This record gives sequence, structure tokens and C-alpha cells, in this order.
Amino acid sequence: MSVVTLRNRLTDTDIRRLVRGRDEEDRALAARKVCQLIDTAKLTDVERQAVGGILDLIVQDAAEMVRRSMAVTLRQSKNLPREIAVKLAADVDSVATPVLLSSPVFEAGDLEELVRASDSSKRCAIAARETLPSSVVHEIIDSGDDKATGIAASNNGADFDQTAYEKAFAAFCENPQVMDSFVARTHLPVEITEKLVAHVSQEAAERLIKNHALPPQLAIELAEGARELATIDLVDQAGVAQDPEAFVQHLRMSGRLTPSLILRAALRGHIVFLEHAFAELAGVTHGRAWLLVHDAGPLGLRAVYDRTGMPPRLYPAIRAVLDVYHSMEMPQDEAGRAHFQRILAERAITRFQGIPEDDLDYVMARFDSDAPMKMAG
Repeated sequence: MSVVTLRNRLTDTDIRRLVRGRDEEDRALAARKVCQLIDTAKLTDVERQAVGGILDLIVQDAAEMVRRSMAVTLRQSKNLPREIAVKLAADVDSVATPVLLSSPVFEAGDLEELVRASDSSKRCAIAARETLPSSVVHEIIDSGDDKATGIAASNNGADFDQTAYEKAFAAFCENPQVMDSFVARTHLPVEITEKLVAHVSQEAAERLIKNHALPPQLAIELAEGARELATIDLVDQAGVAQDPEAFVQHLRMSGRLTPSLILRAALRGHIVFLEHAFAELAGVTHGRAWLLVHDAGPLGLRAVYDRTGMPPRLYPAIRAVLDVYHSMEMPQDEAGRAHFQRILAERAITRFQGIPEDDLDYVMARFDSDAPMKMAG
């Protein structure tokens, strides 16, 4: 829609209401109509200047309701002139928040300046943006605003580089609210999870060790109760380990790579861990183990299994897990993967009734306590 069409769509009554509406509600409704038309228009550079004049008229309206009407209507519009967006961002919170949270017209430099010039409520809106460049993350941390930093910490769209993590720890390591917020991120570097363990609340620590990979040695120490923290479930760590080969090697060196652990991990759907465990125990590469584990015929799995030294009595259980695994499609969402986990275990247990009682009890107990979580495999 061009400005010519826009003008044709606006009646004289619209213009009068916008400029001299009988009350603020009347002007706000007129502003909303004008902004809706602008939002869908295809504008040339000249037309953008004309639109800027119309919007400048609205942004100068004394009534907060009118300015908020524009901010809400154009909060995600690429047709909102950057200069107008900056004016809205400097307005009262009810007007500024929609554009600070969502407007695509701000560049990184704009957001950095806004963080420096704004109060905490506005910094919080910026911190919650869908995507947040690392330079803006640094400005938020440097502001010393713990609330805004906590929001950024939990925002997967906020780009935390290594320096940002280090800054946040230096400034807020004694602030449990900020530290706990990091746990909500979908992905955390392994070295960050290690630092967080000592600085988050007990509840957050439990979520951290369930949903994020820990350094292998730390995971083993926690599992053995070497630190004053809830013990870690190495089966779940097998599923989130970022370097499963190193994790398996540490487990073997510490005597924790047991047949029971491998079976439980398999029943939990952590097939990548099983591949690496078989590779380590059989003395073959992971690529070779993968080919044998996923061999469509009956001989490949049997060949690598026999080389691992695993008890022969557990082979049917592993065979049942892999048969079920290959017959199902792995969902991509967390809730779907949790359901996949449950169905895989149930079907494998049904196919093979000889699973050791302790391992069966473990899997059944996890059915009751499971929440959607990331899986490997």
C-alpha cells in the first residue's frame, strides 16, 4: 500500500479526529487506524518522510493513551521510523515498553545507548527482546542492574559470549536470583555449569544438573557425594553430555561405567551414550561402534556386544531397546522427547521381561518424576 492509497483510505474525519478529536479516546482510535494502515504500506524513501510527519504529530500528543496506541500498533513494524521509535523509547513506561521489547528498527548502538540512558524497567524490557546482541548484553551487565541482568541471563536470545559470562559472575556471583536465572537457558557452556553449581540455590542446582551437561569429573564427584549437594543422576548426565566420549572415559576410569548404568541409559533413550560406551569397552572407534550397534541385521550388535564384556543375560534387553528405538521417530520438541522416552522404555520392557529388578525399578521411578528434558541420541 502506497502513501497515495493510504491517504485515500483515510477520511477527512480520520484526520480531524487525529488532530482535534473530542477526547483522548477518540484520538487514540484514530491513531490506531492510521498506524494500522502505515504498518501494511509499502513505502518509498520519500513516502517514509511523509509518514514520519504523520507519526511525529501523534508522538507529540499530550495524551498517554494516544501515544501508547501508536506504540502498541507499530511495535513490530519495520515502517516505524527509527527517530520516532527513539522518541517512544524515551516516553513513560507504558508507551516505551512495547517498542523496547519488540521493535525491529533499533540497531545495536541504539539499544546500547538506551540501556545507558534508561531506568531499570526499560532495561528489563530491552533484556527480554527476542534477540539481543552481545554488545547490548555487556551494557546491561555493566549497568549493575541485577533485575535486567537476570532477565537477560534467562533469555536464550541474549548472546552471552565468554566475557559476558565472566562479567556476570564477577558482578553477581553472590546474587542467587541472577545466578538461578542462568539455569533457565537451553544451552550453557560446560565450564559455566561447573561455576554455577556452587552459586545457585538448591532447587536451581537440581534443575542445572538434570538439564545441563557438567564436566565429567564433577559429575562423578557429585554422584559419589563428594560435595554438599544433591547427588547427580549419571544416567541423565549421559543424555546431556556435550562430549560423550570424554564422559564415558571418565566413567570407566572411575569404575562407574557399569552394565547397569549402560542398560538404564539405553532404557532412557540415551543411544549416543550407549554407542560411545560400547566403543570404549570394545576398544573400537565410535564410528565402528555406531555401524555395529545400528546394523539392520542380527550380527552387528551381537559382535560389538560380545567384545564389551557386558553380561550375556543383558543382551536381549539391549536388543529390545534398539529394536524399539529404530521403529520410532524422535520428536524435536522437549515434551515429545519425554513421551518418546517413556514409550521406548515401556515397549522394551514389554518385549523383554528379564530386565534386572533394580534397573526396572529405576526406570519405573523415573516415569513418576520425569519432566520434559533434553535428550541425546
